[in-house]
Amino acid sequence: MADIIKLLPDSIANQIAAGEVIQRPASVVKEILENAIDAGATRLHLLIREAGKTLIQLIDNGSGMSETDARMAFERHATSKIRKAEDLQFIRTMGFRGEALASMAAVARVELKTRLQDRELGTRLQIAASVVENQQPVQAPVGTSLAISNLFYNVPARRKFLKSDAVEFRNILDEFERIALAYPEIELSLHHNDQELYALPRTQLKQRIIGVFGKNISDKLLPIEENTDLVNIGGYIGTVDACRKKRGEQYLFVNRRFIRSSYLHHAVRAAYESLIREEDHPFYVLFLDIDPARIDVNVHPSKHEIKFLDERIIYQYLRVACRHALGQYSEPVLDFEQPDRGMVHTLSTSAPPPGLKATINQAHYSESAIQQDWRKIYEGIKPEQSGQALVLGSNMSQAPAAPEEGADETFSPAPEKTPYQIHQSFIISPIASGFLLIDQEAAHQRILFDQCLKKLESQKGDSQQILFPTTLQFSGSDKALLLELMPGLKALGFDLEEFGQNAFIVHGLPVDWKETESIQAFIESLLRQTLEESDRKTNHRERLARHYARYQSIRAGQRLGAEEMQHLIDRLFACEDSAWSPFGGRCYTTFDLGEIRKKLK
Repeated sequence: MADIIKLLPDSIANQIAAGEVIQRPASVVKEILENAIDAGATRLHLLIREAGKTLIQLIDNGSGMSETDARMAFERHATSKIRKAEDLQFIRTMGFRGEALASMAAVARVELKTRLQDRELGTRLQIAASVVENQQPVQAPVGTSLAISNLFYNVPARRKFLKSDAVEFRNILDEFERIALAYPEIELSLHHNDQELYALPRTQLKQRIIGVFGKNISDKLLPIEENTDLVNIGGYIGTVDACRKKRGEQYLFVNRRFIRSSYLHHAVRAAYESLIREEDHPFYVLFLDIDPARIDVNVHPSKHEIKFLDERIIYQYLRVACRHALGQYSEPVLDFEQPDRGMVHTLSTSAPPPGLKATINQAHYSESAIQQDWRKIYEGIKPEQSGQALVLGSNMSQAPAAPEEGADETFSPAPEKTPYQIHQSFIISPIASGFLLIDQEAAHQRILFDQCLKKLESQKGDSQQILFPTTLQFSGSDKALLLELMPGLKALGFDLEEFGQNAFIVHGLPVDWKETESIQAFIESLLRQTLEESDRKTNHRERLARHYARYQSIRAGQRLGAEEMQHLIDRLFACEDSAWSPFGGRCYTTFDLGEIRKKLK
C-alpha cells in the first residue's frame, strides 16, 4: 500500500495558521501595532480603507530591519525575541511567536518598506499568497511602513463571512484604543477613508484617557495606585456617574498587554457593590504589573487570555484597591428626608385591588416627563373641553348620553367619542360595538415611526434653530459611527456638524423635539443600538426611525388630556398599519359588548 501521509505545502500551512491568528482586519491591526511597539517606535500612523478590507497600512519610526531580517520576518516561527525555552517564562514583549507576518502574507498582498538608522538605503519587499514577488533596495525613512491590501483575496470563503464595515471598523478601533491606552507615551494617529479620527500626542495616562473617550470623562476618573509584593496596581476607575449599560469600556492590562478576564472583572465590579445597578458596568483602565514568571501568556493565539499563578490573591488585591479609591475620592451623600427625584410616583398612592399587577415601572419616569405639555402638537386647534384628564370612575354623576335605538337600556354607554385614560398608560375609546383599549406609548411610537420614515424617504425633515448651539463630545470610535449616521439625522431635522477633535455642534433640532430630552443622551443611545444591531440585516432607515420613535414617544405613566387622547387616536388610525407598534407589540385591542355581557353573567 502506498504511503498517504505527506507534509503540507508552506502556502497551505500558512493559510491554516492564518485562520488562527488573522481572523479579521482587526487581527492585522493588533499584530502590526504590537510589532511596531516592540521595534521601539514612538510615533505610529495607521491608515485604514473600507474597514481594513481594502487597505491596512502602518507607518512607524521604529528601529527598522536589514534586508535579511525583512525577508526572514515573513517565515513562520521566525522571531528575534526567543532564543531558548526558558525565555518564554520572562516574556515582556508584545509579540514573540513569529506567526503574524507569515499569516498575513498568506491571505493578502503585502508591501514592506524598512530602513535601519545606519543604512543609506532601505528594503522594499512585495509578497502575495506567501510568494515573494519583488525585493529591491529603495529610498525610505528610518523605521517601517507595512501595507496589507485585499485581505483574504485568495480565500473568498473567509472574506464572505466578514461582518459589515461598521462592525469590522469597530473591532479595529477597539484594538487601536487598547494600544493607545496602554502606551500614552507613544504618539498615535488614525485615518479611515482619508478622514482623521484620532491624533493623540505623547502625554500622561489621564490625558490619554480623555483623548480617547472625550472631555466628558475628565471629572469622573479616580486614580488607583497600590503596590504589593505580588502585584502593582495602577490606573483609573470611573465614578458612579461614569457607569453605563454597555460593555466595552473596561480595560485591564497585565504588563501592558490587554487581557480579558471575567474573574478579575468581577473583582472590580464587586468593589462597587450596591453603588450601581446590577445591569450597569463600571468604567476602568487598570494596569497590573506582575512578574512574568507568575503568568502564562501563551494560552491563546490572540494572547487576550492569560493564566495567573496566584489568581485568587490578585482578585482580593484588585477589589480592595478599587474599593479604597471609591471610598477615598467618592463620598455619596444620602438624604433620607428628600424624595428621590428619579423615582416619581405617577400612579395613585392607594394600593391596587388584589390581583391587579402594576402596568408600568414607576422608577423610569421622571418628573419632567410627566409635566411635559403637548401644546406644540396642538397649535391652532381650538379646545372644546377643559383638557383635564378624565379618570374612569370619576365624575360619574353627569347625565349619560341617550342610548341608541335598539340598544339594551340596562347598559349606559359613555359619552360618544369621549376617551378615558386609565392608570395613565391606556386609553379607552368607545365605539359602536364596544370600546377600544389603546396602549398610548405603542400608539405614539407607531405615529412617530411612520412620520420618520416619510422624512427619511423625502430627505426633508423640518428643523428649528436653537438659541444657543450645543457642543457634544464623543470618543473617536463614536465619532466614526456618528459620521455614518449624519445623513439620516439631518433628514429627521437635526442640524449638526463637526466641531474640532471628536466634537459636534448642534444648531437645530426637529420641530417636534421634546425640550426636556438630552440630545447627547439620544445620540449615545442611538450609537449603542446601532452597534448592537450591526450584525443583523436590518434597514438603516427603519432602525433610525424606531429609535427616534422610542425616545420621543409618550411614556406610560404620562397624564393626557381628553383632546390629547382624541388627537392621538385620530393620528393612529391615519397610519397605514395602525394595529402594530414598530417593535412588534399591539397598539390596541377591541372589546365587544356581547362578549363583555357574557363574562358578567
